Amino acid sequence: MFCYQCEQTAKGEGCTKSGVCGKQPDVAALQDLLIYAVKGLSLYAVEARKAGKSDLQMDRFVCEAIFSTLTNVDFDPERFVPMIHRAVEYREVLKSRVSLDVSEGPATFVPEKTMEGLLAQGERTGVKSDPTISPDILSLQQLLIYGIKGLAAYADHAAILGQTDDKVFAFIYEAMAATLEKNPDVNDLVGLALKCGEINLRAMELLDAANTGVYGHPVPTVVPLGVKKGKAILVSGHDLKDLEELLKQSRGKGIHVYTHGEMLPCHGYPELKKYDHFFGHYGTAWQNQAKEFAAFPGAILMTTNCIQKPGESYRDNIFTSGLVGWPGVQHIGNRDFAPVIEKALALPGFAEDVAGKTVMVGFGRNAVMGVAGQVIAAVKNKAIRHFFLVGGCDGAKAGRNYYTEFVEKVPSDCVVMTLACGKFRFFDKSLGDIGGIPRLLDIGQCNDAYSAIQIAVALANAFECGVNDLPLSMILSWYEQKACAILLTLFHLGIRDIRLGPSLPAFITPNVLNVLVEKFNIMPITTPDEDLKAILG
Repeated sequence: MFCYQCEQTAKGEGCTKSGVCGKQPDVAALQDLLIYAVKGLSLYAVEARKAGKSDLQMDRFVCEAIFSTLTNVDFDPERFVPMIHRAVEYREVLKSRVSLDVSEGPATFVPEKTMEGLLAQGERTGVKSDPTISPDILSLQQLLIYGIKGLAAYADHAAILGQTDDKVFAFIYEAMAATLEKNPDVNDLVGLALKCGEINLRAMELLDAANTGVYGHPVPTVVPLGVKKGKAILVSGHDLKDLEELLKQSRGKGIHVYTHGEMLPCHGYPELKKYDHFFGHYGTAWQNQAKEFAAFPGAILMTTNCIQKPGESYRDNIFTSGLVGWPGVQHIGNRDFAPVIEKALALPGFAEDVAGKTVMVGFGRNAVMGVAGQVIAAVKNKAIRHFFLVGGCDGAKAGRNYYTEFVEKVPSDCVVMTLACGKFRFFDKSLGDIGGIPRLLDIGQCNDAYSAIQIAVALANAFECGVNDLPLSMILSWYEQKACAILLTLFHLGIRDIRLGPSLPAFITPNVLNVLVEKFNIMPITTPDEDLKAILG
């Protein structure tokens, strides 16, 4: 196997024996083969669309298939087999409807009937399967593919709640097909990467409309970090629909529902917080789940990413839903959460109330723009000197304490906005306020990056300047491919001077990095003191 799509890839170069994430070589091979199959399907989908032929069911499948290969989503090899075959079936249907003469590669490959055969095919179609591709071209192709993986994830989240846009699907096919070109042009690949950022902005807009349209705009909400005596269910991941259905089905059964990881911001949505058994937040970010899940005395539901290998002490108590999978873990495929509820009732739950800290969530674009006048006045009278967006993915790799120390050292006349699981490095810090404006504003999940962008755009409009001219600095952390898509969106918007860490992507070559530095002045984080001095003077 060879995989270098996440920030924690082995030695900063690539995982070759097994994934640092827990991905085994068989899953790596099947994921590579699935991406290969989707590329073949995409060749014909592009031609079909030229003739006005599209299929929403196929479009949804392609997003699900690509999303399933994102880091920490699906580790179950058996679940990839039908997706590979289905991708080829769709390809063959399209092939019968269009005129396109391609006689090799993913356009014609036939999946083997045995698992052993599929694994052999996957090993021949991986990232470095073609030694004739130059390192820089491969780097740009993988940057594009990883951006598409993040885009597909956001598109799938939005589609679950009824929001789709055909141009999102059209671009996915266009871009996947473009990675098969024999002699691609560097400028064309850079252009496609930036277009991926543009289309991802639209996908995030759809997701924002979906979440706020169904559940209301988040409102500032105090969330307890303690626990209530009684039976308990813990929900992790990102999926609001799964949480809503679980809340409906568990209502009146004497069970308290807690969030974990990136589900924390769900407490701010009016249509979710109305459930009186939706109590508080338990634990921190995804990489701490082995310890935190082992100590949780109830049932656990993992939606979307990010799952890790379940420990023996809680393996029988954890369930997956949606695209998430782990071999031997019970999967809920139809949002009938009766097994989860039954497990929660059978487990002891918490023996007593335990008080804890509280945190504030719900500072999405609607809430922040609601006090825009107050914020603008504070900037003009110099009560607020600078804004920092400190967010992104968390992870286990050394160096991420940088973000904790950075926030702790941010001067008292500055505001920190945050989103995604990177916030758990400092989410419970008491930073106080500036004239009633909290100095720590939790905008939401990584899925809420659109909200952060709109806040920045609104501030720029208010001050009649560009986003790059605002007293705003972005200090970002990355781990997986949603972060790649967001970064491409920021590039598309022309955002400069982003500081990225804890390390730069292994799939970015020095030459490609030089292009990004020249165009956008992206830079690695250094130390909190050095970076704050460089930003604030």
